[in-house]
Amino acid sequence: MDLSGNTQRHTISALVADKPGVLARVAGLFSRRGFNISNLSVGRSESEGLSRMTFVVEGDEWVVEQVTKQLYKLIDVIRVSDLSEDSIIVRELAFIKVKSDSSNSAEIIKIAESYRANIVDIDKDSLIIEVTGDDGKVDLLLNSLKPFGVRETMRTGRIAMTRGAATTGLKKTSNMVDHSAPDADVVP
Repeated sequence: MDLSGNTQRHTISALVADKPGVLARVAGLFSRRGFNISNLSVGRSESEGLSRMTFVVEGDEWVVEQVTKQLYKLIDVIRVSDLSEDSIIVRELAFIKVKSDSSNSAEIIKIAESYRANIVDIDKDSLIIEVTGDDGKVDLLLNSLKPFGVRETMRTGRIAMTRGAATTGLKKTSNMVDHSAPDADVVP
């Protein structure tokens, strides 16, 4: 365990079997071990039958090591990668519903545009703004909109991908995915 108390946010990617119950088993593992997931995104991967989970956990290197070891104990987990130290692209999508009327909608739209956000719904009493970026950008836009009255937010959580040719996928052999041979250099 890191006794220095250096905690930070770690982005972990896991390639898992795309079948019922996998998410529940992974969440249960985190809960039983006392690890908090501050962000979670799940979606189909580039390989048929596999999904990619992206977690953000807070802790030191010991926590990341334990999370990785515990994930590998689950039968449906194929590959786990700590992306925190890699050069990665990070994004999050958020919808923000803001109170608005004819007196302030132009100002709200101007603020949204300054963050390269889109207005996806306009109603007489509210606007829905769509923003994509890192979590810092989303937080800044939210703070800018608070004076108008944020009615509701919906955030996807962080997704991340390594820059360059390296991947967190599987090695492709002919037309079949070889689930036993992860290869960080080749994407199917």
